[in-house]
Amino acid sequence: MKVLLIGAGAVGLGIGASLYDAGWSLDLVDRKETKEAIDKKGIIRKGYFKEIMIPAGNVNVYEKLNDIKGKDIYDYVLICTKTTISAEVAKDLWQNKHLLKKEGKIVIFQNGFGTDEAFLSYFDKKQIYSARIITAFSRPDLHSSEIKGHAAPILLGSLYNYSLECMLPLAAAISKGGIPCEVTEEIQKALWAKMLYNCTLNPLGAILNVNYGKLTENNYSVYIMDKIIEEIFAVMTAAGYSTYWQDPESYKKEFYGELVPSTCDHRSSTLQDIERKITTEIETLTNVVVRMGQELNIPVPFNHMTYHLIKTMESFY
Repeated sequence: MKVLLIGAGAVGLGIGASLYDAGWSLDLVDRKETKEAIDKKGIIRKGYFKEIMIPAGNVNVYEKLNDIKGKDIYDYVLICTKTTISAEVAKDLWQNKHLLKKEGKIVIFQNGFGTDEAFLSYFDKKQIYSARIITAFSRPDLHSSEIKGHAAPILLGSLYNYSLECMLPLAAAISKGGIPCEVTEEIQKALWAKMLYNCTLNPLGAILNVNYGKLTENNYSVYIMDKIIEEIFAVMTAAGYSTYWQDPESYKKEFYGELVPSTCDHRSSTLQDIERKITTEIETLTNVVVRMGQELNIPVPFNHMTYHLIKTMESFY
C-alpha cells in the first residue's frame, strides 16, 4: 500500500512511523522547515510504544502537493494537519485529486467534530473516513514524535455508513507499527467521546498551563470539568447524537478513573499551540459546543467562558 500523509506534526509523524514500520510506502507533505529536518535527520518516534527510527532519505517529503509527479499513486491520503487549515488542504487536494487512486480513501486524523465538512465540499462521502485518537502525542523536534500516553485504540470508520473493509488494511498496518488501531461502525459515538475528552481537558489545561493530571488534583478544577461535561452531554443529546455513556455521571466515572490517569502527564495540544503562538483548534472543539448550544437554546456558560479565554490568549500573540 502507498500512503500520502498531509501534516507531519506530532500525530502525523507518529502514525507515519507505524505505517513505515509495517512495510508500507510513505510520502509526506509539510512546510519547508519540516521537510529539511526530515530530509536531514529522518524520523524518530519514541515514548509509550516501541521506538521507530526511519533513516534520512527513506521517505519522500514534499512542500506542496503539486510537487508530486504522476497520477493514481496513493491508496490512502491521511489528513493530519491542524483543523485551522482544513479548507486550504481540502481545496489543494481536490486540485491534485489525480494523485489518489480511483478507489482511494481520505482518512481524517484531526481533533474535533465536523472536521469532514471542508472535504465534503469537494469529495464524495464514500471517499471520506474519520479517525478517533485518544493518544497523547507531542513533538519535541521537527523530525520526531513522542507518545506520552494512550487511553484507547485509534478507531477508523465512516460517518455515512459505508463499508469498513477498506479500512481494515490501514488499521492492521497502524497496529503492526505499534499503535493499537481498530475499525468501528460507531465512529460518530467515538468522535463525541473524543469531544468530551478534548473539550474538557484541552482548553482548561491551556488556560491554567498544566498537564491533564494536575487538573484532577483539586475540587475547583474538577468542578469546572464536571460542568463542561454536563453541558456537552446536554447539547449532544438535544442534537440527536450519542456516545458510549448514557449520562454525564457514567462518563465522569471513566473519565476520572481511567482516561485521565492514562494520559496524566500530557500537556494538551491547545497548550502546545499557545506556547508556540499559533492559532489553536478551539473552533472545531469547544466552539462546536457553543454554537450548538446557541442553535438549540441550551445554555453552555462553562464552555462559552473557556472558548473566550482561549481566544483572548490567542489575541495576545
